Amino acid sequence: MDYAGVVTLEILYMIAFLALTSAGLAIVFGMMRVINLAHGEFVMLGGYTTIACSNAGINIWFAMLVVAPVVVGLIGLIVERVIIRFLYGRMIDTMLATWGLSLLLIGLVTLIFGNTAVSVPAPITGYQLGDYQMGGYNLFIILVAVALVAVMWAVLRFTRAGLIARGAMQGPDVVSSLGYDPRKVYMYTFAAGAALSGLAGGVLAPLTGLLPSSGGAYIAKAFITVITGGAAVISGTLSSSLIFGTINQLVSFAAHPVIGEIAMLALAIILLRLMPKGITGRFFRDGT
Repeated sequence: MDYAGVVTLEILYMIAFLALTSAGLAIVFGMMRVINLAHGEFVMLGGYTTIACSNAGINIWFAMLVVAPVVVGLIGLIVERVIIRFLYGRMIDTMLATWGLSLLLIGLVTLIFGNTAVSVPAPITGYQLGDYQMGGYNLFIILVAVALVAVMWAVLRFTRAGLIARGAMQGPDVVSSLGYDPRKVYMYTFAAGAALSGLAGGVLAPLTGLLPSSGGAYIAKAFITVITGGAAVISGTLSSSLIFGTINQLVSFAAHPVIGEIAMLALAIILLRLMPKGITGRFFRDGT
């Protein structure tokens, strides 16, 4: 029974991890059809912001939940104004530009912080589940992911900003018909997606040692989660996170974590072969 509880909690943690790291990319892709290959570096910047603030004596909760998303959101705003706004409708060009941006960010972070792993202690201690020692901070990750999805759903469903966002998912003409400039909507959308990436990086910073190249691990999982989920932001992210998180952890416990990663990738290939428009493109019609 204890072992079943451990497996269940680890599955929930992986689902939360995928949802958290994919949310920013899902918003940008769902509303703007932009694939940001620097998304992993935005997550990494959120982690480094949290660590730098913690080392400077700033409360770690404030650093990860407020400072990290604000800092990365401002960086995303600058990136959109300088690079992305000239490339809308040109997916390949956008992918190449954001890939170059990711290399630039890795170089800058390496120059500033060095190429050694840095970390910050988890602010929540572990707990005992039968014979197993569990990480208490993982429960916080699950709660943050649940709260984030709930807030995103509420904003998209019940606010004027959500109405505009759902209009943007249909196309720039719909946004214009609502009386808003699509370019400004896309600017704020990209900044919001970057801020969510910063939040994910800040919250995940205490879990592992952070390197300038850590973004590669984040973008790989987020990319297959968002593309397989489809264009719908909420239902797409949740459905693919649920499927991949469960498969990853079950195979990892049964065999090896590396085999779990391979199983997740293989499943993504199969799902995209069967459903080229993603899970939500096949089973959902709602834009959220």
